[in-house]
Amino acid sequence: MRRHPHPRPAARLAAAAGAVALVAGACGDDGAAGSGDGPAIVVTTSILGDVVENLVGDDAAVTVVMPPNADPHEFQPSARQAAEMREADLLVANGAGFEAGLDDTIDGAADDGVTVFEAVDHVPTLEVAGEGPAAGEVDHADESVDPHVFTDPARMATVAEALTEALADAAPELDTAALRDRAAAYVAELRALDAEVEATLAVVPPDRRKIVTNHDVFAYFADRYGFEVVGAVIPSVTTQGAASAGEIDALAATVRAAGVPAIFADTSSPEDLADALAAEAGDVEVVALYSESLGEPGSDAATYEGLVRTNAGRIAEALG
Repeated sequence: MRRHPHPRPAARLAAAAGAVALVAGACGDDGAAGSGDGPAIVVTTSILGDVVENLVGDDAAVTVVMPPNADPHEFQPSARQAAEMREADLLVANGAGFEAGLDDTIDGAADDGVTVFEAVDHVPTLEVAGEGPAAGEVDHADESVDPHVFTDPARMATVAEALTEALADAAPELDTAALRDRAAAYVAELRALDAEVEATLAVVPPDRRKIVTNHDVFAYFADRYGFEVVGAVIPSVTTQGAASAGEIDALAATVRAAGVPAIFADTSSPEDLADALAAEAGDVEVVALYSESLGEPGSDAATYEGLVRTNAGRIAEALG
């Protein structure tokens, strides 16, 4: 968690004045989605936004910067959203470079004295190279750390526990029995979800626990549930890379050799490359997963628990 030792009133006044000017000059800017009253909690991603809302209920004003189905690697904040991030009582982010387009704003918020909670700081992380857990805190822009900790609900239960303490510390008025009760209940739900996912995936035999995605996103899922990540169309933890025809041909050969029946694509990213790989590999299905963002309201992945449950079901059906 990032902290700033200096008092914030001057920074608040300056940022508030800037926010007025920015909003006045950006009539078309879409403000971030928000809910509740009380301390201002700003959250970068829709996944973490759902976690925060489960913890605070109506006791805080929660603003979620990214809308459902946003690509977090590409998303750029509006002027109003940037101002809200720099004025928050607590700014909740994923970290490890996940919100690439928000990095400068997150740094600016920390410089202004905003406490920044980064999820990756609170769980054992995996190296991008896939060499195993790397314990300890990481800088939010550390590109050696895989940021996709949320694909493992057990890790997210630990994040929720740490986030509860961060909320109580950043906004003491939130440190109530109600917060503690909600947190205990939600953490228990996430741990039960972890067990449910394991049961759902039990239909997938060991020799079929192989995952191919359109970019490297499910390492934590694989680590938790005993899967192997065979490859990715874009061999990167972001969607900002590209794959050559030769790389697609090589991966298609790997898919055929491994007998992988499905390629998993992100709902928030184009499926063109995944479709090209499936066509090259032959007799391979492309299955969409909600890997980096919640789905639209009313969808099966409108909540974090729904996202995890839906993904587990689709993986089990495709590989079982």
